[in-house]
Amino acid sequence: MNVAKYLLLALLLLPLAELAAFIAVAAAIGFLWAAGLLLATSFAGALLLRHAGGSHIARVRTAWDAGSFTALQADSTGGLLLLAGILLLIPGFISDVLGLLLLLRPLWQGLGAALGRGTPPARRDGVGDLAPAPWHRAPDPALPDRDENERKS
Repeated sequence: MNVAKYLLLALLLLPLAELAAFIAVAAAIGFLWAAGLLLATSFAGALLLRHAGGSHIARVRTAWDAGSFTALQADSTGGLLLLAGILLLIPGFISDVLGLLLLLRPLWQGLGAALGRGTPPARRDGVGDLAPAPWHRAPDPALPDRDENERKS
């Protein structure tokens, strides 16, 4: 069997596995708590898609229209957040665990940047962010002085 058949088989068996996981969790913590947990993770997935997914989709769409879409943009942190939001939105504990595992890397990077540990995560789109203190504007000797031109007029 090739990979596509295994993927299709896994996709067809996922609802049965999700049902078995729900029954196991409901037996352990109670039906209402399990249903509430599924509703809470679905709501969290919707919020994640609304907050982080929309901006990532807009960036990918703009890059696609400009013809400069790369695999690095698809595999960025925004892509992980988008996939995690989709997995959290799907009702089921297996997809929720997978979605939470995908969230670990962006959460860890964001927590480290918020606490001032290390540098913020590097962007892969070719844009470099500079800290406000170490740079200054340097005059370009090839361009005429702007102040001199303004005084003449």
